[in-house]
Amino acid sequence: MSKIKPRIPAFSELLKNPILMLGFGFGSGLSPKGPGTAGSLLGLLLFLPILLWSEAAAWIVLIIGLITGSPICGKSSEYMKVHDHGGIVWDEFVGIWIVLLVLPMQTWEYWLAAFVAFRLFDIWKPWPIKVVDQKVEGGFGIMLDDVLAAFYSIALIWLGFILLG
Repeated sequence: MSKIKPRIPAFSELLKNPILMLGFGFGSGLSPKGPGTAGSLLGLLLFLPILLWSEAAAWIVLIIGLITGSPICGKSSEYMKVHDHGGIVWDEFVGIWIVLLVLPMQTWEYWLAAFVAFRLFDIWKPWPIKVVDQKVEGGFGIMLDDVLAAFYSIALIWLGFILLG
């Protein structure tokens, strides 16, 4: 049986619905190929100037992103009538922000490692990420698997830093 592809909203729909605009990552989630990758990349590019300007401001943005993430993802999912629609990328934004905030150093090499590691774990979904992705419903479930992917990414990056210096 073939899986029916969920509909992709028009950008004009995002403009009319601020929650959907956030859920779809300011339009990055509309990418026809790899919306999660596009969302992670835009999340990284939007967050780095804040992080480099003020780590305290970056933590505030992350905390706000985490607190609002479940409602944003949940309402976007309800609007689209699809649990964890591939275009909902607010969770990718927050996931990459978590990784960026705790890197050993703020250098382009570590930013690249953060992006690659986060995408790897978000796509691969090793245990328990896959279980969370499949079993935890609503906006909280959409957010939680990306937060776990962020923690896996942090562990891998710090392990590399410790072992390779």
